[in-house]
Amino acid sequence: MSNEYLVEVNHLKQYFPVRNGFKTLSLKAVDDVSFNIKHGETLGLVGESGCGKTTVGRTLLRLYKPTSGSVKFEGQEVTDKNIHALRKEMQMVFQDPYSSLNPRMTVEDIIGEPLDVHKLYSNRAERREKILSLMETVGLNAEHAMRYAHEFSGGQRQRIGIARALAVDPKFIVCDEPVSALDVSIQAQVVNMFEDLQRQHGMAYLFIAHDLLVVQHISDRIAVMYLGHIVETAKSDELMNNPIHPYTQSLLSAVPIPDPNTARKSKRIILEGDVPSPLNMPSGCPFRTRCRYAAEQCAKAMPELKDRGDGHQVACWNR
Repeated sequence: MSNEYLVEVNHLKQYFPVRNGFKTLSLKAVDDVSFNIKHGETLGLVGESGCGKTTVGRTLLRLYKPTSGSVKFEGQEVTDKNIHALRKEMQMVFQDPYSSLNPRMTVEDIIGEPLDVHKLYSNRAERREKILSLMETVGLNAEHAMRYAHEFSGGQRQRIGIARALAVDPKFIVCDEPVSALDVSIQAQVVNMFEDLQRQHGMAYLFIAHDLLVVQHISDRIAVMYLGHIVETAKSDELMNNPIHPYTQSLLSAVPIPDPNTARKSKRIILEGDVPSPLNMPSGCPFRTRCRYAAEQCAKAMPELKDRGDGHQVACWNR
């Protein structure tokens, strides 16, 4: 059993069958993805919409059954047989706080549901005490307990979702764009709360997001995803200061810079062409159709992630 990593993902593939006339095609949402997450570490996962980030998170928790590949948690392979027991250790905070909470349940019942499923209390008084403690942890008042989700703002709803995930005291949480549906002022509060909770409980996060500045702030390492493949991973500051893959360079060039003098000097890298369809992927490297460095080799084979020193891995033939 490897104790160094809490979560180990090896060659994960998630293909969805899609009907196209009389044919059934494979939509390659996640195509051969591997990464590890250590105890108490945050791995940021970034990439544009439709690149497969959310599918990775959901497949890790077996909300989708993987097409192939393996996910290990504390050295134990996650399977259909043991996932119920592992749900106590692995939780998810969903992107949309409006649709991920049951409108017919009170806040107390939403947060208490994981406690009910895993039988984590001996009597009703202990259950209520745990729920009120969780609400206090995420900054909600005790008088909110008997209200329904629609009575809250987006930020408060996301806090309810986070309290529900924390109820079972997990070691690992998949945060699926947990702040993208919130106002900017609320985003900072929720991100800071995630950091505080990590310090107190020592849990690990897979933090999925669009916003590179949010990801840099919260993550120890960042993985960049394009069309179902991870194209670059590195420590968070290293990736922001020294992007090597042309797609990462383009992503970072689009990040707003608060200093106007620096912003004038920085050059925006505009990508040519459109993102290819996951139903009809280009051969070799999926990014080659939009890459300014593309060569013959790029069409022949998908490059593997190669270490460029200090854990900075890049999947590119020409960089």
